[in-house]
Amino acid sequence: MKRFCVFSCAALCAWAAFAEAPDVDYEASITVNASTGNFAPYLLGSWNYGKFTEAKGVWQGAKAIVPVNYDKRFSWGAGVEYLLGYGSANSYERYEAPGFYTHSVRPSFARLQQLYAELKYRGVYITAGMKEQHSLIVDDKLSSGDLTRSNSARPIPGVSVGFIDFQDIPFTNGWVQIDGEIMYGRTTDTGFKTNTFNYYHGVLATNLWYTYKRCYFRTKPTMPFHIIVGMQTGGTFAGSSKWYSKGNMWKEENRGFHLRDIWDMFFPMEGGEDYYKGSSLGSWDFKACYNFRNGAKLTAYFEWPWEDGSGIGRRNGWDGVWGLQYNSPSKGWLEKVLIEYVDFTNQSGFIHFAPGDAPGTDLTAEATGGDNYYNNDYYGAYANYGMSIGSPFPVSPLYNLNGNPGFEHNRARGMHFAMEGSTARAWQYLFKFSYQRAGGSGRLPAVRRLHDTSAMLQLKWSPARNLPGLQLKAAVAFDAGNLRGNNFGALASISYSGHLSFNKKQ
Repeated sequence: MKRFCVFSCAALCAWAAFAEAPDVDYEASITVNASTGNFAPYLLGSWNYGKFTEAKGVWQGAKAIVPVNYDKRFSWGAGVEYLLGYGSANSYERYEAPGFYTHSVRPSFARLQQLYAELKYRGVYITAGMKEQHSLIVDDKLSSGDLTRSNSARPIPGVSVGFIDFQDIPFTNGWVQIDGEIMYGRTTDTGFKTNTFNYYHGVLATNLWYTYKRCYFRTKPTMPFHIIVGMQTGGTFAGSSKWYSKGNMWKEENRGFHLRDIWDMFFPMEGGEDYYKGSSLGSWDFKACYNFRNGAKLTAYFEWPWEDGSGIGRRNGWDGVWGLQYNSPSKGWLEKVLIEYVDFTNQSGFIHFAPGDAPGTDLTAEATGGDNYYNNDYYGAYANYGMSIGSPFPVSPLYNLNGNPGFEHNRARGMHFAMEGSTARAWQYLFKFSYQRAGGSGRLPAVRRLHDTSAMLQLKWSPARNLPGLQLKAAVAFDAGNLRGNNFGALASISYSGHLSFNKKQ
């Protein structure tokens, strides 16, 4: 799949280069971070597509983007981004008879973060490669994170097709619009998983394939009040799994990949033993926006998570992200403010029983629960390179130095607050605050409730008048509590961006 994506990117770029001269947006940067803990504090290490998660690091990055021209009927785009540098190592526990030892894992010195090409015709597109994506429901910059596909994990290489933006549904006169996307790809983090797994207990799932689908409907956006409603779903499938118990591998399953898997994951079907193929999860999403006459905007939204039929049927109580955001009509001290309530504690209840799981039982009733968000018995955690593909609010597997490959504390509840503004023309700030209490998982509750308080303050200086394209950024953050530990960290970066146009003047 990775070779196919690279070939597709090269072919699309080479072909499209003869169609029109591109405009290129470019950026180069140097980022330095340091922390007192094993990893960067929660509010520094998340929401950056997995770039800066280590406690200490020095990275040089650059990217070049050919943006799609949405004003043209046919257009193309492409992008490439890399990171070079050094990140501190962490020691993960590993078992080998007769006991445990620690294994040092360090991030690669070179990383290809994005590489993609895309074609647009009218209102539809096709993209091949690794591309950073954005949520249509939550504000990626301020929110605690989209429940199904957030901006905390590295992009997964694949091929996606969908609508460029919301498109008018015929015969509705623009009052009802539709947006959708279908994506299939293959994960590339098998090496990371094998290096950080403890080989004592749990499931090691490797060479997995990934799919993402979304369908949203929106009412007329030019009206003062409009809504977005729909569902998105992600899932992993194919690959292979090995199960370990007390240091012994007791089961192995090599599923491989078959073309039929694509169809079976589009409409989930039983794969034997009364289980459906693959691991599917997602969220019911809703967003309501009101635009005031003075240009201000008030947004209320929620995302309800689901892991199987019980979650889709809304048997998981108040679980989800519930948010309220206000956008000011002008620049100033307070341009945006957001507050969210986050709850993962119900999970359709913690008892799951199906008669088919216990042959010969006299019990005929079912108890459909134990959703165990972001964990799956066959396909492991819903994560890429250890970072949650969904919300980073529950602690991601990357932080489990005991080598546990799953989400240990997905029974979490708390709140998230963020605000941003500008104090002068060249200065901007971003402040985030998060608090949560967690109690392990439904199958393995914690002995006592754990808690975490995190905060971050970021300042940016962009002297566009005197030095256009230059940006300096500095951020400090901390974690306090027994969930993520007591950490303090800082990050500083300098970047320069610009625009190149190769189109001939008329």
